[in-house]
Amino acid sequence: MLDVLNTLLFMAIGYFIGTVPTGYLVARARGIDIQKVGSGNIGATNILRSVGVVPAVIVVLLDPLKGFLATLLPILFLQSSWTIALAGFATVFGNNFNVFLKMRGGKGIATSLGVFMAVDPIVTLLSMIIGISTIGLGRFVSLGSIIGLMCPPLMLLARGNFQFPYFYLAVALSTLAIWRHRENIQRLAKGVERRLGEKAKVETNAEPLKDPPIEDLNP
Repeated sequence: MLDVLNTLLFMAIGYFIGTVPTGYLVARARGIDIQKVGSGNIGATNILRSVGVVPAVIVVLLDPLKGFLATLLPILFLQSSWTIALAGFATVFGNNFNVFLKMRGGKGIATSLGVFMAVDPIVTLLSMIIGISTIGLGRFVSLGSIIGLMCPPLMLLARGNFQFPYFYLAVALSTLAIWRHRENIQRLAKGVERRLGEKAKVETNAEPLKDPPIEDLNP
């Protein structure tokens, strides 16, 4: 019973750490409601496109940090691998489905990497290299993010020496990443996904102004 209570406690802590809306707060500091611009996502990509480079860098640094710290906490308290894995997943869940933002949030890529960094740094670093390389080659952030999060479970299987709770965590995080990117996957399939650095196209239905009629000034 005590183990169950400990697990629930660390999951709750992880969830609420995950709900710290880094992107939302950074954008608000610039006077922007990030949920009303661009894609409406509070992640680093939308911050980059809608707010700027420096705010995006801040999000890229802080989102993994909250995942890392929330997962490191049960490790420091010598909890079981199941407790650690569930706390890590709860953190990403809090990031993606934020109770304080009406269950909206980010897509969890950076937070997921932070979570897995606490569990397996080598696999995480290799996954990051593959994901960033994918982004660099095609300039599709969504594709690089998906591939990067699909790497940990495959690498664990290839290595063969892993704890099952961490493998299930890797599978859960990669599955959640794919689900959160389902619209991006559809756009990739249609060839309409925006590349990194592309600006959103501004569409307008307004008709061009016509010259006002010239009135007859003769008496």
